[in-house]
Amino acid sequence: MTTQASEVRRVKLGSQGLEVSAQGLGCMGLSIFDGTTKVESDLVALIHYAISSGITFLDTSDVYQRVSHRKG
Repeated sequence: MTTQASEVRRVKLGSQGLEVSAQGLGCMGLSIFDGTTKVESDLVALIHYAISSGITFLDTSDVYQRVSHRKG
């Protein structure tokens, strides 16, 4: 079954009128946080699939990244 972008429910986030998809993509598993190596092209494909499916809330908290990624 293919999810169409119009099928994803949207909700208000905060008080400034921003709307995001009610479902989100948690990106913790996309980093090296769990100690496993991922294929970058697979990760990019996953993000593109989520966006094309109507997901507009991507949880990319900096806690998911190694310290070396944040230092530039």
